[in-house]
Amino acid sequence: MISTIVAKRYAKALYTVAKEEGRQEAYAKILESVIQLLKESPEIEEALLSPMLPPDVKHKVVEELIKAYAMDEIMANFLKLLVERRRIGYLRIIAEAFRSLWEEEMGLVRAIVCTAIPMPEDLKQKLEEVLKELTGKKVVLELRQDPDIIGGVVAHIGDMVLDGSIRSQLQGFKESIGRGELG
Repeated sequence: MISTIVAKRYAKALYTVAKEEGRQEAYAKILESVIQLLKESPEIEEALLSPMLPPDVKHKVVEELIKAYAMDEIMANFLKLLVERRRIGYLRIIAEAFRSLWEEEMGLVRAIVCTAIPMPEDLKQKLEEVLKELTGKKVVLELRQDPDIIGGVVAHIGDMVLDGSIRSQLQGFKESIGRGELG
């Protein structure tokens, strides 16, 4: 919990500077690229997080990241600061919080939508329209598959969950039977 609060403070600080420079999108992309690299190369992340490695080695790793992504001075200093303050482990949370701040400013909302099978394009567009009406914002869908929901759709938008899955309907039916409400 404390780590999330700290990470959000870093994200907000970076976002404030990015907004002043008009570089919100560029910084969001850099953060996402670095996160993707860390996912694909866990040894790099381990090196940055390891308490056994001296700070100068971690700084060399960060310098290579800065070169690889041609980061400007602000972003470079931000990553160096995270290493110096031993906050580099918060980078994923910082990136998510940064993205959320940017999307909020753009009037966007991210919806994570789970279905048992791939969603056809026409249904995807209809769902986007329905969720846009519901939230009053442009919706960015992140589609996931989960065969455990059996059928239907489960959508997560911020703290809101819309569960129209067959699994939840069956669970409700089971609970009704257990309470003796049917019959």
